[in-house]
Amino acid sequence: MAESGIENVIIIGSGPAGHTAAIYAARAELKPLMFEGFMAGGVAAGGQLTTTTEVENYPGFPEAVSGPELMDQMRAQSIRYGTRIETDTVESVDLSSTPKKVVVGTGDSAKIYETHSVIIATGATARRLGVQGEDTLWQKGISACAVCDGALPMYRDVPLVVIGGGDSACEEATYLSKFGSEIHMLVRRDELRASKTMQQRVFDNPKIHIHWNTNALEALSGEPNAFGHAFLGSVKVKNNKTSEESIIPAKGLFYAVGHTPNTAFLGDQLKKDETGYLITRPDSTATDIPGVFACGDVKDKVFRQAVTAAGSGCMAALESERWLGEEGLI
Repeated sequence: MAESGIENVIIIGSGPAGHTAAIYAARAELKPLMFEGFMAGGVAAGGQLTTTTEVENYPGFPEAVSGPELMDQMRAQSIRYGTRIETDTVESVDLSSTPKKVVVGTGDSAKIYETHSVIIATGATARRLGVQGEDTLWQKGISACAVCDGALPMYRDVPLVVIGGGDSACEEATYLSKFGSEIHMLVRRDELRASKTMQQRVFDNPKIHIHWNTNALEALSGEPNAFGHAFLGSVKVKNNKTSEESIIPAKGLFYAVGHTPNTAFLGDQLKKDETGYLITRPDSTATDIPGVFACGDVKDKVFRQAVTAAGSGCMAALESERWLGEEGLI
């Protein structure tokens, strides 16, 4: 904290983007304060990686690392270099004031923190469908990220199911076809919403089978493994025109129905695109308000990977430091 009692930078969010920003800001002696959130968006501090099992595509871990372990290590590194972390959820902000204000808690317990700059790294939450059996089998065969999880051994040479009919669903089905024995796409309408190019890739792929006018009803467990743990074994589906129900054997069920960026606490203070993602300047993490930066999945609806989020967190910290210097605040 600066001598005035005003923070140099407050980081909101604690995924790879937030912690990378914290590490860089702390090493630059900005004394960052991070609010890591308490089950914000229904996800534990650490973000979406805390809901994954093995992470095989983060550099530096040749033997893979679990999502929660990776986030624990990032958190420890942030603290080691001087980041102060509060396990609280930011309820609102006032980005128009000077200094900016960050409100934590509600009612009589609410606290207001003042800061010169803000880094928003609150990520996005994968949309779930509420299919029966989802809660029991989440990350035990059900995932919302094919690129994150699809190459895991448990999904190789086995039938897989993808739900969705847009570009993301087509991309994920095509990606999964490298690993699964066959890919079943469940499309609730009688056409795909994806671009013509993406549609053609799916139509031309002999491994992908499209089930038109079909919804998933239930995720069913398979036989327990040697440790007594049950994983996905099949998916019960229903044709929404004929009402016919059937069972698709599957070891993996991937949701490709989009993400919701965690920006509700911002209100309408920052520019967003039509789907709610924050808009930043080209090749920058700077938003339309000076001193406010956005990084990670809250602004990235294309890549949504831990390593790209971390990279943008680095950018946000460097840009925040530069802005504070130019404004004569440090």
